[in-house]
Amino acid sequence: MDVDLRDLELLHTVAVTGTLTAAAELLYVSQPALSQRLTRLEGRLGTQLFDRQGRGLVPNPAGQRMLLAARQVLAELDSATRDVREMLDGRDRRVRLAVQCSTTFQWLPPVIQGFRARCPGAEVRIESLPADTLITALLEDRLDIALITKPDPQMDRLRLTALFDDEMVAVVPADHAWAALPHLTARDFDGAHLVLYDLYDPSRMPNTPLPVPHGARPARITTMPVITDLLIEMVASGQGVTVLPRWVAAPYVGSHTLALVRIGAEPTVRTWYCATRPGVRPALVEALAAELVLRLHRPEDGDHRAR
Repeated sequence: MDVDLRDLELLHTVAVTGTLTAAAELLYVSQPALSQRLTRLEGRLGTQLFDRQGRGLVPNPAGQRMLLAARQVLAELDSATRDVREMLDGRDRRVRLAVQCSTTFQWLPPVIQGFRARCPGAEVRIESLPADTLITALLEDRLDIALITKPDPQMDRLRLTALFDDEMVAVVPADHAWAALPHLTARDFDGAHLVLYDLYDPSRMPNTPLPVPHGARPARITTMPVITDLLIEMVASGQGVTVLPRWVAAPYVGSHTLALVRIGAEPTVRTWYCATRPGVRPALVEALAAELVLRLHRPEDGDHRAR
């Protein structure tokens, strides 16, 4: 590897201070030594990372890209160090939570508020993980609770609590031709431009079946990172249609002038679960799981909004 931790600290400190002299003071090295380290790093990468402006140094595009990585790595190491120290001191008061295929968290504040009332001083840490890794992360103790819906062979190794049934719906602009239809058929998708999460990328292995009726032949499929806001903005601007869980899409209908259209004469239903490792759950995990069930469990009417 051409870059090590000391290089990342150098990049971050120079960017923050703006000069090698100030950065050298913070890093407890001489200015000439720090300058040589930066020169060697740039030599290994084959490009300069900073441009001189007046008496200061400013990251150029290459430097900005490296700086982004440096900040992410340093922040994660700092977080991991704190976690380890808190574990050793018996002060770990965080529960790690992830949600499969969703970056929409309008329901989360009431859940956290209720959890904090149950467990003062405790925190919920939202983990950003690929949708197809959540079950493995749970089993490997990298996660405490996951909200999951996709069938997976390993699901029977988890403790699952059904929360609610949700349906997959087409999300289109309110003036789209589909908005007037009672439901969509496979033929309706023929020729459509679908904008989907990248977990539906046909080149992924194993690939996830497209969330459209069997036999549908969309003309074009564009996949994007699992960022719901991004898909919604694409649809709202007329650059395609998407398919999302109703629970995820519903909060955007009014603000983005959208319509949600049923796929098939009968709803395409899937169940969301609160998933944890089997066995006795730690008190904080038990408290957050109970709060999720309280706020999200809807057996009677399909209303999935947090109360």
